[in-house]
Amino acid sequence: MEKYHNFKVNKRRHILISLLALLLVNILSCYSQESFYSADDFGKVPKIDAHFHYLSFDKTYIEYAIGQNFKLLTPIWEGKEVPIDVQFRLSDSIQNMFPEQYAFFASFPTDKINSERFAERTIEHIKKSLESGAAGIKIWKNIGMVLKYPDGRYITVDQPVFEPVFKFLEDNGIPVIAHLAEPKDCWLPFEEMTDPGDVRYYRNNPQYHMYYHPEVPSYEEQIEASDNLLRKHPKLNFTGAHLASLEWSTDEISKRLDEFPNLKIDLAARMYHIQYQSARDYDKVRNFMIRYQDRIIYGTDYEVHDRPEVDPVTTCNSLKRGWINQWIYLATDSTVNNINGLKLPSEVIDKIYFKNSNLYFRPKCGIVLSN
Repeated sequence: MEKYHNFKVNKRRHILISLLALLLVNILSCYSQESFYSADDFGKVPKIDAHFHYLSFDKTYIEYAIGQNFKLLTPIWEGKEVPIDVQFRLSDSIQNMFPEQYAFFASFPTDKINSERFAERTIEHIKKSLESGAAGIKIWKNIGMVLKYPDGRYITVDQPVFEPVFKFLEDNGIPVIAHLAEPKDCWLPFEEMTDPGDVRYYRNNPQYHMYYHPEVPSYEEQIEASDNLLRKHPKLNFTGAHLASLEWSTDEISKRLDEFPNLKIDLAARMYHIQYQSARDYDKVRNFMIRYQDRIIYGTDYEVHDRPEVDPVTTCNSLKRGWINQWIYLATDSTVNNINGLKLPSEVIDKIYFKNSNLYFRPKCGIVLSN
């Protein structure tokens, strides 16, 4: 009788262990099953183009973007083509009409950079910009490539003149997006450039083709200055635009992401460089995107303008073609421009396209300044 009892006990134990093992297998299976989007999911999934230059009062473009399930974020820059104050008025107008679907980063003028009160005035300008609705601050490549001291030396972003400004931004948790330096192609002759788009840009903008301007700080010096800034301000909420101008090497980007935990990067106008690398080492690039999924932000650098020759319908169709091609490359394994898509898991796509930049869409005056 005792032997029969022990047999029943052991049998129950065996059944219980089997059930627990089956349950564990099912749980692990659920966690291991990855889901993916298709090309047809493009219009269904919430997305943000977090580097979109909205240089128009025409609401056609934002309405079209919303129809494609996009929000738009504009980083204002200090170029000569469209002054900062004009860009601000444009962005403020669109944000007032579409406060939940449109956001922008302001910028600050540097024409008085050699004046004694530059930092003080810049901080006041930043405060007013944030109070007026800006979600953060953009800095541009004129820092390091154009601005000079009276003695002719170039002013890089790690110079003392900017120290009070970046301390203020860091202390108040104000997001910064920075287009510092240029792609490495900028310092190469045309025949050695990797991206045909870079060839076109520097032919049209020779003032920024540094191969012909050896007096400007070198590519390495530009990157070093950016690194120095982040070492001085480790808590700065900092996004390196255009893959932080390290577009040519995911290894170099990884080094910075590992060293600077508050650094993020956006993909704007550098997708070609990612595709160029994935065509040569697919797994390396795909693993890079997955590993840093919380710190990569989707953006395009597309522009829309108020110009008589611009047809909004043609522009919207062009926007959609670009958006869909990049979606197919990132989200599916289909071929785009003879490059196999990365087919990133839907969880990764959701972060890159939406979650990592959605925090910038907030009510006006959402940043509380401590000083």
